Amino acid sequence: MIPGMEDTYRTLEGPCEGLWKVKGSKHFGYGFPIETEADVSHLLQTLRKEHHSARHVAYAWRLGHDDIHQRWSDDGEPSNSAGPPIFGVIRAHDLTHVLFAVVRYFGGTKLGVGGLIQAYRDATVEALNQGNIVTRIRTEPCRILFSYEHMGTAMGLIKTWGLEPLHSVFELSCSVEVQVRLSEVTRFIQAVEETRCLEIQLGFTRS
Repeated sequence: MIPGMEDTYRTLEGPCEGLWKVKGSKHFGYGFPIETEADVSHLLQTLRKEHHSARHVAYAWRLGHDDIHQRWSDDGEPSNSAGPPIFGVIRAHDLTHVLFAVVRYFGGTKLGVGGLIQAYRDATVEALNQGNIVTRIRTEPCRILFSYEHMGTAMGLIKTWGLEPLHSVFELSCSVEVQVRLSEVTRFIQAVEETRCLEIQLGFTRS
């Protein structure tokens, strides 16, 4: 593990929602744990169907741990008055693998840019307050490669490390995929190499 890199992260345990009202406008806040951008598209589509008469569905999401996979949208509100305030709540609580969205129903009184910023932030906080933040462990996918005759060695190593086989192929050439805690990957690689009959592959893409 790279020195200083955390191998845990904070996210939502499950969906949450809240309501914030100001000057007649209603802001429904929603929070969701997510794993992929496809989750974002699906959840936003569902919200828009449920709130088909709402004027705006602003949102922000964050995936991973490198500050690259993150986006926000004002969804027609004045620039930076909706998406960034929502994302600000995500960042302030150091969350990742989450989507927050706020559905706004206009109440007839304009809030102004400052009022919108505050309303979208408050609606997001209201949703978060109804949820539960949990700490998850970051892992690295590892594939162990071996010949059939060395299956006992491979499975014994996996059992010793307390890992769960996620995908296995048992033919002339065998493989088992596991998730290893990020901080333990270097030690696990060494353990695999010390067997002298197993190989390890990181960063693979399953075909």
